[in-house]
Amino acid sequence: MKIKSADFVISNTDYELCPKESLPEYAFIGRSNVGKSSLINAIVDRKNLAKTSGKPGKTQLINHFKINNNWFLVDLPGYGYATISKTKRHEFKKMINNYLLNRKNLICLFVLLDIRHNAQKIDIEFMQQMGEEGIPFVMVFTKSDKISQTQIIKNINKYKEEMLKYWESLPEIFITSSEKQIGTNDILNFIEKYNKGFDPTLVQ
Repeated sequence: MKIKSADFVISNTDYELCPKESLPEYAFIGRSNVGKSSLINAIVDRKNLAKTSGKPGKTQLINHFKINNNWFLVDLPGYGYATISKTKRHEFKKMINNYLLNRKNLICLFVLLDIRHNAQKIDIEFMQQMGEEGIPFVMVFTKSDKISQTQIIKNINKYKEEMLKYWESLPEIFITSSEKQIGTNDILNFIEKYNKGFDPTLVQ
């Protein structure tokens, strides 16, 4: 897929205020500081579409971007913030859950995972919740340029081992690096494939 246009549409805290257009939608989420905004910018080949920051937790709204005028990319707030109040964490969780459970044209959730670290409990629990809720998702490992290929394989195998304690089979896995543009075409090809099979009448 060639990216011809990528335009910001709207930010909000309520899924009911999301765009009403019946276009396929793909959302991105991950723990704070996982490199989500950088990866989104790499995927759509734009430097500042999603706002990056050295301070974790920059994204605090549901952000919609229209790509090629025929699908939405959604930048969601992260989970697992350590520096915000319990009240704020609860608000974020409610906002994200309402969006994920009620957005009918959401095709897939891209769950971002920092490949430099072992399987984190909060990530495993979040993906378990997605499975229980029946929300389709894939695993996207970020920052693959930061470690060796041997370590990449080792860390992914640890994730697989942990996931298979709860899952009969694993979701699709992508290995990415926003700096090196690794895996971005794989994600776009995945989106293009599902866009072709999208039936807008099912979400109207």
